[in-house]
Amino acid sequence: MNIDEILRSVVAVSSSIPDDAFTAGTLGTRREGSGVVIRESGLVLTIGYLITEADEVWLTTLDGRVIAAHPLAYDQETGFGLLQALGDLGLPALEFGDGSGASLGDPVVLADGIGQFVEARIVAKQEFAGYWEYLLDEAIFTTPAHPSWGGAALIDTKGKLLGIGSLRLQMSQNDEVADINMIVPINLLPPILDDLMTRGRVNKPPRPWLGAFSAESNGDVVVMSVAEGSPAADAGLRRGDIISEIRDGEVDGLADFYRKVWSSGPAGAEIPMRVLRDGREAWLRIRSADRNAFLKKPQLQ
Repeated sequence: MNIDEILRSVVAVSSSIPDDAFTAGTLGTRREGSGVVIRESGLVLTIGYLITEADEVWLTTLDGRVIAAHPLAYDQETGFGLLQALGDLGLPALEFGDGSGASLGDPVVLADGIGQFVEARIVAKQEFAGYWEYLLDEAIFTTPAHPSWGGAALIDTKGKLLGIGSLRLQMSQNDEVADINMIVPINLLPPILDDLMTRGRVNKPPRPWLGAFSAESNGDVVVMSVAEGSPAADAGLRRGDIISEIRDGEVDGLADFYRKVWSSGPAGAEIPMRVLRDGREAWLRIRSADRNAFLKKPQLQ
């Protein structure tokens, strides 16, 4: 693998988000990370939170060229975001590898858009449930962690793209705590890529969204906060509530909670849930929504 050649295909991503955007309070109005050229036409793959609701996006190449880009899509299910460069990047596209076929212990490189890279190994491949109503059946985890992980490219020993960096977390192993990166596997992209490029979204009904930020504690799903103006807020869900049941099924952890909500029907479905609050039980009925309806739509620059 020629790392210098690989790094040419990874660009820095900088985005500006309006102050009144739905995600401005949680993700900020200035976001920076990386993206990977996946088509020589200037199509760039990144992690979606970098470009959600962005009204201005700039790409910077390793040799210092700055080119405007248009946000094409953000897929809520995978977390991938797509950008189209509005000028000639003139950069080679990285070939896709097999993220699902990567094995524990495999040597990899995680590279960002300013030329920094970390030689790492895959330490886990497992389910990941995020507090923002997000779930991957199998994410890739690597260590040591890259300090600039958002949108970074995970590369195998053949120089192929295995996934896109999403988070920095900590993992306990053998009584030691290690910093790790969570990677969204690239094999999730090909089935939806054409839809994202032509429609800006996957051609299927959106999942029901509640607007609850939740964590798992000893198997319990605990509400940390609710988004202002969200379905959860409107229904009276509160910080500290423990969600114990959806419809007539007990909730067994965060991933099970999401699966039960999403199996209730498309966005707009009513989600009855039993919560424990201050030692008392209560039932709430949350009229779910399409998360995208709360987000500002990208405007062509």
